[in-house]
Parts: sequence; C-alpha cells; structure tokens
Amino acid sequence: MKLYIGSDHAGFELKEKVKKHLADLGHEVVDAGPETADRVDYPVYGAKVGRMVMADPASKGIVICGSGIGISIAANKVDGIRCALCNDPLCAKLCRQHNDANMIAFGARIVGEAMAYEIVENFLTAEFEGGRHAGRVELIHAIEKEQ
Repeated sequence: MKLYIGSDHAGFELKEKVKKHLADLGHEVVDAGPETADRVDYPVYGAKVGRMVMADPASKGIVICGSGIGISIAANKVDGIRCALCNDPLCAKLCRQHNDANMIAFGARIVGEAMAYEIVENFLTAEFEGGRHAGRVELIHAIEKEQ
C-alpha cells in the first residue's frame, strides 16, 4: 500500500522510525517532510499529506505532531480527508472499520515507538465495515458539501 507520512518538528524523530518500520513491512512510503527536526508549522504538513492522499485515493496518510491534535485538525481541512486522532491501537482499528478514515494522526509526546507501530498496523489492516457506517460517512461528505 502507498502511504504518505508527514510531521512537524516534535514528531520528526518518531516519523523517521515509523517510516522505516512501514518500509520494512513492504509498504511504499512517501515522506512529505520535513527533512530535519528544525522548527516547522504542523498545519503545513497536515494539509500537505491530506492533499497527497486526496490525489491518490487508494493511499492512506499518517501525520505526527507533539499531541497529534493540531496536525489532525489541519489535515481534516482538506476536502475528503477523514483523519482520526489515534493515540491507541483500538481507535486506529475503529476509525477504519466505522469511519473509513483515510488518515491517522498521533502524538509523539503521547505514544512511544512500539505503540506507534501497533497503531499504524491496526490502521492499515482494518477494513471499512460499510453497512450502517456507510450512511454516516455519507453524512460527513454532505457536511463538507455545505461549506
């Protein structure tokens, strides 16, 4: 699966570790930046990954900042993105099963390396269940169209 990943400076080190872990699992990982741990603004990278995912609908996105909150808010401003803040593996599974999330975010100051791996693996292996959840995802799209 093709994955886009990005972070801010607070998430940079964990992004690098997650990127390598995903590549070792055989995923194609595209790093949207930043290239160093120098201070950057999380909205730039949340939106950048969101736009990349929307341009490649079969892909998924992962974004990391200090808490995961700001970068997820920025990603969700991109029309069509459903980025869930997942600081635990269960949320990562449920956001795919119930919300058809196409991106996840988590906080480098909240989760450790091993937990991050479990979060991304749950996100990537869970499948959207459809059914009653499909109608709810369509309601989310309708809200986007109102804007």
